[in-house]
Amino acid sequence: MTHAVNRARALSFDTVAPQYATARPTYPPALFDALEELADRPLTGTDVLDCGAGTGIATRLLRHRGARVTALEPGAAMAAELRRTEPHIPLVRADGDRLPFTDASFDLVTYAQSWHWTDPARSVPEALRVLRHRGVLALWWNQADVHVPWVAAQDARLAPFMRAYPTTVAAQLAPFPVRVATREVTWSRRITVEEHLRNLATHSHFVTMDPAERTALLTAEHTELLRRFPTGELDEPYRCGLTVVRADGARA
Repeated sequence: MTHAVNRARALSFDTVAPQYATARPTYPPALFDALEELADRPLTGTDVLDCGAGTGIATRLLRHRGARVTALEPGAAMAAELRRTEPHIPLVRADGDRLPFTDASFDLVTYAQSWHWTDPARSVPEALRVLRHRGVLALWWNQADVHVPWVAAQDARLAPFMRAYPTTVAAQLAPFPVRVATREVTWSRRITVEEHLRNLATHSHFVTMDPAERTALLTAEHTELLRRFPTGELDEPYRCGLTVVRADGARA
């Protein structure tokens, strides 16, 4: 996949920004506990640049933990949704490959559910450039927990329609003089079948799909999920993977 195609898919979220804001899952408190531990500093009072902030899901949680957050988002509609709900958080329209900030501006640079839209050859040096001494880069994703049987079955049904991201974070970071620590947090949320499908529909695979194909696929999933969950409710399980990166020369 070329970076141009990757960027076009990233900006496709603008077409579903309000739905993204309401349907996407949040992040558990344990994730931010782990982030503070691996970064070796509290979030309170920390200057954070939240890249690919989207509608502000992680941005507001970082602020609630006491961080001074600046949001960075390239998509116009996603940024507008963030501005609507968080009007007091500084917001910059840009992407993670070209950070419009001076050197050593932040203690923490975060990418929540957005690192895979960057070109690491550009975004890693940019993140390291704007970090202060002892600052860290933090990347995390909510990923459906395929250890749960019904999730694994759904994953198998949808796999032919999904586009894979073949390069691992470890491989992306390997060329750079950095130290990496990881952590995984498991959690779940109780939602309806319809809410689960609204979440699925905000993923780029579905957003960029032919509308008729998307409708048919989600309708089939609705039928299958109601067969599996006749009450219309389910526990949507996640494994939230966290990667914390610091320059190799930085002392802990």
